[in-house]
Amino acid sequence: MSEFHADRAKWRKSSRSISAANCVEVALASGSVGVRDSKSPETGVLVVPARRWADFLAAVGDSRLR
Repeated sequence: MSEFHADRAKWRKSSRSISAANCVEVALASGSVGVRDSKSPETGVLVVPARRWADFLAAVGDSRLR
């Protein structure tokens, strides 16, 4: 997994987020995905391999996570 540069990433808000509730932003980079709190982006970024992020999204879509 290559180094993730949060300051250079193009962040987008989750389509499931609403303005007053819990919101996350994601950014795609070469081989990795960054996830952060949109209300407090300075608190840090969770970086995961792109393949693991795809697995997570598939599990959510299939209702395997509860």
